[in-house]
Amino acid sequence: MTEDAPTPGTRRAALELTAASCVVLFQELVLIRWLPGQIRVLAYFPNLILLSAFLGLGIGALRAGRRSLLAAWPAALLLLVAATAGMSRVAFTLSSPSEHLWLLYYDLPAGAPVYPGIRLPIVLSFLLCAAAFVPLGQVVAERLRLFAAAGRALRGYIWDLCGSLLGVAAFAALGLTGAFPTVWFALFLLAALIFLAARPRLALVHAAAGVVLVGLVHGTERAQTYSPYYALATDPTREPGRLAVLANGSLHQIGISMRRDAPVLDEAHQLIRDGYHFPYRLLPTRPGRALVLGAGTGNDVAVLLDEGADRIDAVEIDPAILALGRRHPDRPYDSPRVRTHVTDARSFLNESSDTYDVIVFGTLDSMTRVSAFSNVRLDNYVYTRNCMQAARARLAPAGGMLLYFMVGEDYIHQRLFEMLAQVCGEEPLSVSRYFGLFNQVYQAGPAFAAHAPEERRRDATTAAAALAAAPELPTDDWPYLYLRERGVSGFYLSVIAWLAAISVIGLFAASPEFRASLWRDRTIDLPMFLFGLGFLLLETRSVTAMNLLWGATWLTSAVVFGGMLAMIAIATLIAERRWIALPGAFAGLGTALLAQYLVPVEWLLPLHGAARLAASALLVGLPVGFAGVCFGVVYAGRQQVHVAFGWNLLGAVLGGLLEFLSMAVGLRALVLVALVSYGLAYLCLRRAQPPRGPGAPAEPVRPSRADRPDGALPGVQASGAPAPPAPGG
Repeated sequence: MTEDAPTPGTRRAALELTAASCVVLFQELVLIRWLPGQIRVLAYFPNLILLSAFLGLGIGALRAGRRSLLAAWPAALLLLVAATAGMSRVAFTLSSPSEHLWLLYYDLPAGAPVYPGIRLPIVLSFLLCAAAFVPLGQVVAERLRLFAAAGRALRGYIWDLCGSLLGVAAFAALGLTGAFPTVWFALFLLAALIFLAARPRLALVHAAAGVVLVGLVHGTERAQTYSPYYALATDPTREPGRLAVLANGSLHQIGISMRRDAPVLDEAHQLIRDGYHFPYRLLPTRPGRALVLGAGTGNDVAVLLDEGADRIDAVEIDPAILALGRRHPDRPYDSPRVRTHVTDARSFLNESSDTYDVIVFGTLDSMTRVSAFSNVRLDNYVYTRNCMQAARARLAPAGGMLLYFMVGEDYIHQRLFEMLAQVCGEEPLSVSRYFGLFNQVYQAGPAFAAHAPEERRRDATTAAAALAAAPELPTDDWPYLYLRERGVSGFYLSVIAWLAAISVIGLFAASPEFRASLWRDRTIDLPMFLFGLGFLLLETRSVTAMNLLWGATWLTSAVVFGGMLAMIAIATLIAERRWIALPGAFAGLGTALLAQYLVPVEWLLPLHGAARLAASALLVGLPVGFAGVCFGVVYAGRQQVHVAFGWNLLGAVLGGLLEFLSMAVGLRALVLVALVSYGLAYLCLRRAQPPRGPGAPAEPVRPSRADRPDGALPGVQASGAPAPPAPGG
């Protein structure tokens, strides 16, 4: 029988492996979407949910060949859902924030318990999420063992990637339907019956537990609709006459009539309306063409219509919030003068060639991150000097920029003021007053140049004096408006320490071989550790770069994840066929990483269409591909795979935690850390024993006495982690 001829055992294993990997990926995406809607602080840390999945999958894979834990999977999910339901009724607060977290518990009753601190829900969710992935990791590893026994380990990994791709596509398609979490959970629980079919009794238990679990998820539901970013609800009882929108349970937006001839509901209504309208009194003429970035439910659009604007481009990233805006009291989106654009603000500025008399930055803030691979928020690439420059380029010669913001700290005001001053060539007119929905209004550009020169000079002197102590302004490389200064704060360091400790304890408890590699043989598989560390940093930089190039939307993220999975699949085929020698693959990887570091993403923004697609594919795709080839060749040569995988996973988790370093060194510098990691991995492999021929893998690390021939799992990967699932590349 030839190597490529499938056997009945591998055919069944391929089906079950594909199903298991699809379920793993789908479960990850479900938890990344569902948990922040229940525990709002987690919306700011989706990368920690991702890392918990890596940890759980790795622990499960380390237990391959031991007693099955599959029966514990529904119980682990039930425990996670029940604990989440309990924590969703608690107001967790942060007394000394290192950055702004909008923890507005608008949907909790007045008597809800208050807990001073947010580490508890973060750490507990990390631990329970990891436990929910352990049985699935074991399932995937057991199927991969069958391929390894047939001498086709990397072919098994390709089926694993196919399942992950299917999971990404399925969840992306489901996002278009507006389905609720009960459907999300039910779908992946039903799909699991494929690899439970051989155990009917367990399948019945699983089905019964699944019914209870879905019922519990349904019982915790408080949202009225789900967007690709938030769990959304409206609350007309608390804000009569207004459209109050809650995102993940926090008050996010209030739509209220902006027509000056409309009846005033109360004093708060008058204050809000005056705050929106007063900057237009300073314009020399009525606005002709206007752009609203972060249009939301429509307040800014309604103001511009009332001020007589001829044409308004309304940009909003969230289609569900835009749909809710159709219920705004003034119905601004029904006007023929308004064109809506469902995309992110930065992407629209990059792509548009129009000019505007007025560009309005609405009260544009986010309560979530751009992706589970990054600490960058949805709005971070809007509040950078680069974005302000892009907006200034879209202004008409006599145009003006308006920026409304709820400023909570002086340093945020100073940064916004200085960014506008730098890009417009003069200090903006800044008005500090509480207007209900915002407390700071910035007016910049030629349209406002003649107003209040004395006040401008006074504001400029105050801001300059404050900025002298902390002059850092957000850029596309360091887009952290809400951080007080560069650096990883004590809060983040404590969270990293807790999660790293949980990861190490989990790995040591899961595998005797892993423990033996330290205590008995003192053998550390350093190359696999460095592979995991480097690849997580490479993923982070790749995702943030593509979000900047193509927009920080959920669709961009889905396409990028799918593309990276496809690239790893191609790299795995190359590794299997040994078409590239290992030194050549490392050389290609090093060159590609250097190019990614030396070529700023901003250089690609002027490109359009096919040219930008080709450039971004080379800049992002090549490092991922070469990393996949290097990992595939080396990993396939390992004999003590449980230990190798454990060290790889520990490196992957550490790499994910090191992503917080971007708060200190910027995003591009992460590429250098990844480059150093891969370089050290290559040196370790060369020192152990250089490859003996083209494409030959490095010799395995010296096996310990705990190594067993029947325990070998060449080619096992961290199956199903969010696209791409493999930390080791």
